[in-house]
Amino acid sequence: MTQLVELGSERWLKPGRYRRVRALAWLAVLAVLCVLTFNIAADTTLRAAGLLSGEPFTTRAAAPSGARLAAVLVGSIAMLGVYSLAVRWGEARVAAEIGLKPMAKELSAGIAIGGAIMAIIMAILWSAGWAVIEAGPVTGVAEAAKQAVQSAAIEETLMRLVIFRTLWRAFGVWPALVATALLFGGLHLSNPDASLFGAICLIAGEGIGAGLYLLTGRVWMSIGMHAGWNFALGWVFGSAVSGLDSFASGPLRTHPAEGVATLLSGGGFGPEASVAALVVSLAGSAICLTLAVRKGRLAA
Repeated sequence: MTQLVELGSERWLKPGRYRRVRALAWLAVLAVLCVLTFNIAADTTLRAAGLLSGEPFTTRAAAPSGARLAAVLVGSIAMLGVYSLAVRWGEARVAAEIGLKPMAKELSAGIAIGGAIMAIIMAILWSAGWAVIEAGPVTGVAEAAKQAVQSAAIEETLMRLVIFRTLWRAFGVWPALVATALLFGGLHLSNPDASLFGAICLIAGEGIGAGLYLLTGRVWMSIGMHAGWNFALGWVFGSAVSGLDSFASGPLRTHPAEGVATLLSGGGFGPEASVAALVVSLAGSAICLTLAVRKGRLAA
């Protein structure tokens, strides 16, 4: 078995003097390109439909949920398209990590994995009496889908294709894994009701997305897993996602059980900051990374 992730070894990433510095500079270039492209494409889509006015990137919430979902899809496609062009120019290679042929199959598998993991976490919380799950009125699914797609597409593109991959090229796979996980957890410390324990829980689950990327050599399953996780948590179970209560709710509503410690229920941050999430996330990461190691996907 061999490594599937293509790290790049030409132009910006070619061997030689200052390769680490060049890799870090390329990381910054790719990150800025991806974020700007997504935002510009999404805003342009809404402006073209006459649904957005005012300063850029500030008034999207005024547009209908369905239109914003469409804008996010356009933004995601544009972002990955620009990433592909940048890789062709800056690394002299085709971006196989976003190859289209297996996209549908791997996205679907990832969505199923993310939803299943979240269902296990919620089952533990409910059966242990740490959270209350009740039926509730269903609100707009388009808004929840928009939130799930946006977070998954942007975060997985940046975390896997830009940050993890280029850090791997510069410093090796294990330093890259650790740095990416720490960064992911740290970025969520600014969210409402965030805590160090909540960040640790998110760090614990980073091995799942990284492992899926390592096992397939592509980002699609990681994007699907992230979207399925957030959609199940925010819409299906009607809970806060990483402290953010911006998801429209589906058939269920979840809230911490009265008198239960925050470490057990997740508190205001949501189930992602619970002991159940920590245990399940660690188990998922261990399984994915162990499979990747056994299949030789972490070769230097």
